[in-house]
Amino acid sequence: MKAEIVAMTAEAIDKEAIARGGEILKRGGLVAFPTETVYGLGGNALDPMASKKIYAAKGRPSDNPLIVHIAEMEALAPIVKSVPEKAKILAKKFWPGPLTMIFEKSDLVPLETTGGLESVAVRFPSDPIAAALILASSGYVAAPSANTSGRPSPTTAQHVEEDLGDAIDMIIDGGPVGIGLESTIVDFTEEVPVVLRPGYISLEMLQEVLGDVRMDKGLIKPDSNIRPKAPGMKYRHYAPKADLAIVEGPTEEVIKAINQFVKEDAANGLQSGIIATEETISQYPDGIVKCIGSRAAEETIAHNLYEVLREFDQCQVSKIYSEAFYTPKMGQAIMNRLLKAAGHKIINVGGSNQ
Repeated sequence: MKAEIVAMTAEAIDKEAIARGGEILKRGGLVAFPTETVYGLGGNALDPMASKKIYAAKGRPSDNPLIVHIAEMEALAPIVKSVPEKAKILAKKFWPGPLTMIFEKSDLVPLETTGGLESVAVRFPSDPIAAALILASSGYVAAPSANTSGRPSPTTAQHVEEDLGDAIDMIIDGGPVGIGLESTIVDFTEEVPVVLRPGYISLEMLQEVLGDVRMDKGLIKPDSNIRPKAPGMKYRHYAPKADLAIVEGPTEEVIKAINQFVKEDAANGLQSGIIATEETISQYPDGIVKCIGSRAAEETIAHNLYEVLREFDQCQVSKIYSEAFYTPKMGQAIMNRLLKAAGHKIINVGGSNQ
């Protein structure tokens, strides 16, 4: 099976293609589509077999829960047991947008969609193409990122085609996504709301609205027997093919160390890659150097992260060294993804660049 690829923009939505995509989802098929964060792999969230197809297409562990996407507030109540007042406040502030909230699920949502949990993760994306597709289907679309499990998430339709072009029914090409990192996930099944995955909506932004919100301290380790409550908690994610290490410390020391590592690798016949910024790229004379963006405009780092990791897969490098990015607003989200991509391999060269 080769996926049908249809191109459109948020300003000029192809209504016929959206209708076809909606029918595919109603029949239990799979459709990849853009959101404001990354591309999602959509299936009917209320159809157990469709959720099984998503796991199979991605090669995703079946205890890693899927996020249910809705396109209108009225769709929330039927799939959850209750909506806490604080969740209503967040929804009013951030929905539609890059925020996922976890609630106790109703019987309408099959366990195949929730990874066997009695809770359900729900998101209301702001992308107009995503909204149109959701409304054209069952109104409930389970959609993890549209990539092979463990690979960098897709920020273009081309990334989706590379990973899943032979495994799904349709890819809606809406151009490059805006944010480039997955949504913030907040768990409302606890007494105090807990951030299980940082994203564009930061902990500080959440605390400003709600007051008491905490960051999950014990993100599940790869060898844990605990079921993850949210996508991306338990398993290694976003990983390039090469061995990735994060080098942290004072900027001058980081640059010096990376340049030394690259020289040592070259002496051993290995090609190395470097993830740098606009501010530092000129200071790396050797290796394959890629610019991820500017620290002065940290949203560019978030936007380009997965693209850069995928680009290195085409470069035949054996190792990749990345600077650390403890930026003020999105640093938590960027470093969360980068640490998972590196399997938490950090080389500290003294001090801190935070």
